[in-house]
Amino acid sequence: MNIENIKTLGELKKAGYQSKNINDELRGNLRDKIKKGEKVFEGVWGFENTVIPELERAILSRHNINLLGLRGQAKTRLARLMVNLLDEYIPFVEGSEINDDPLQPISRYVKELIAEKGDDTPISWLHRSERFYEKLATPDVTVADLIGDIDPIKAASLRLSYADDRVIHFGMIPRANRCIFVINELPDLQARIQVALFNILQEGDIQIRGFKVRLNLDIQFVFTANPEDYTNRGSIVTPLKDRIGSQIITHYPETVKIARTITEQEANLDGRQSDTIHVPDLARDLLEQIGFEARNSEFVDYKSGVSARMSITAFENLLSTAERRALRAGEDRTTIRLSDFTGIIPAITGKVELVYEGEQEGAAMVAEHLIGAAVKTVFADYFPKIEKLEKNDGKSPYQEIIDWFFNESGLEMEDDATDADYHKLLDSIIPLKQMIQKYQPDTPAEDLYFMKEFILWGLAENNKLSKDRFSEGYQFKDIYGSYISKL
Repeated sequence: MNIENIKTLGELKKAGYQSKNINDELRGNLRDKIKKGEKVFEGVWGFENTVIPELERAILSRHNINLLGLRGQAKTRLARLMVNLLDEYIPFVEGSEINDDPLQPISRYVKELIAEKGDDTPISWLHRSERFYEKLATPDVTVADLIGDIDPIKAASLRLSYADDRVIHFGMIPRANRCIFVINELPDLQARIQVALFNILQEGDIQIRGFKVRLNLDIQFVFTANPEDYTNRGSIVTPLKDRIGSQIITHYPETVKIARTITEQEANLDGRQSDTIHVPDLARDLLEQIGFEARNSEFVDYKSGVSARMSITAFENLLSTAERRALRAGEDRTTIRLSDFTGIIPAITGKVELVYEGEQEGAAMVAEHLIGAAVKTVFADYFPKIEKLEKNDGKSPYQEIIDWFFNESGLEMEDDATDADYHKLLDSIIPLKQMIQKYQPDTPAEDLYFMKEFILWGLAENNKLSKDRFSEGYQFKDIYGSYISKL
């Protein structure tokens, strides 16, 4: 059917167009995609065996849906991707405020227009990209905003009585007829406003200011909400929850690999950063591990959650830190260093909610603790485990490195050191190269210096070396020499 040639109701009937409601539309297109083995929710990772099957079942059941989960769990992304399950175009009567179906009109305006013009009634076509409405629930949202109210200006301009239903100004929900309507953070909506949704969800119609206006709206509702015990600003009233067909619980990525995929997909990078800054795989894993550490940290409120946006913005900050360093040194290319992770602290402090103990520590200190905890966790995957208590018989695989620091005065690693100075500094510690050759012989040449620095940080986090921050970088020393000097 060439929709460009269909301009009137008569032409639409002649073309054999069949009306269908939005639930059947979503269901039918989903069935086709599943049969063809097509991926329905592109760009969403880690939900393949959990959230997405439940969401598909809800769509097949024609349910309104509540996506329940902590922040940064792709709830809104899933709702927006449902638009791809709509037909590419649907017809509506020109001039209709509520996207009236030409074959099943519901508004008074369109019914009177069709009665007057018949098959000559003009129609237009609505693309699926225009069939998505979204509203963030805030305490100031009113029934008039969502459903509608009497419009005194319309009454005056049309010279109509307030008893005439043509003076009604429709709210967002009627205007979203035949569309997907998303209400984000549903518990933040005042209870009395939630009550106003009862009839829409159950019967599909609305009533405004006592008017006997029965509009059989055709809407796919998707709600998103954080768990009620976190928001503390309100909850979903029980009768409304009862009217929502399916409640689907989302979750954070379960593995570092999935988290990496999400970060790399979502990070907003300048092409020059991607082309001129090499990021070792180990650095990418470390960055994601920070999020996992934060979700289990005693300093972070687990009820608040740690959004996937933390890793995304931290990755952007990490590359910007290396880029700034290279620009200051006049270098065209560089590789991420572990000391560059200092630059991601602002991305962490703005994304985590701290408990009382965390507030006492301070946000920046908690961020540094999380970076250190990530290093300690990942270190055990690359090098021999360091026991808390070890025999002092010189057989530790790290003994040569520790001895080097015992015999030397330590080393200072400046944040803005040139690559040449950075390499020279790490090359001076001969046992580092031997350690990598023994335990990580397949380390790519471009990742070698990151791995060397990683060993130093790992030993420091396991209390085998001391690591202290000074204004321009980090200082590594023998832990006992550092202790004696402090005395």
